[in-house]
Amino acid sequence: MSPFVKHFTYALLFLLAACAPAPTAPTATPRQLFHRVRPGDTLYRIGRYFGVPVAALMRANGLKDDRLRPGQRIHYPWPARARYYQSGLASWYGPGFAGRRTASGEVFDPGALTAAHPRLPFGTRVLVVRVDTGETVVVRINDRGPFRPGRVIDLAYAAARAIGLDRSGTARVRLYLLP
Repeated sequence: MSPFVKHFTYALLFLLAACAPAPTAPTATPRQLFHRVRPGDTLYRIGRYFGVPVAALMRANGLKDDRLRPGQRIHYPWPARARYYQSGLASWYGPGFAGRRTASGEVFDPGALTAAHPRLPFGTRVLVVRVDTGETVVVRINDRGPFRPGRVIDLAYAAARAIGLDRSGTARVRLYLLP
């Protein structure tokens, strides 16, 4: 093969690769996002947590007053400024690490809504959506991990329990960055 043909072939392959569509976020966002009410939750706290006005929560759930009961499912609209980041397998860690320092320097609390991620900056808020059930939780990144191949995030026990991950151990999730 002549050098001209060889260089032309490489240039053509480079141009074709540059024109290929870039990988994009999943086109389908979850149909319904919901939060399972925990003891002490109020509509104000839930609204602030997900960045949704209380009136919108009441309207979305057909509520006439602000009384909630533990275990109740509160539906909420998709956060306007959430950006897709990553999909993969989530796992959880908990009681064995209680009281130890995390990579950010905080003391690990299994009852907090925190998580470990290999690259995201500490303090980043992430909406974690369990793919098979649609359950969601917002966590704050304060540690590094997971250190198992194929996993994208390690949730603290409380966050895992919020989406039912404590029973299954691992689940497929989508991660969305929140402002």
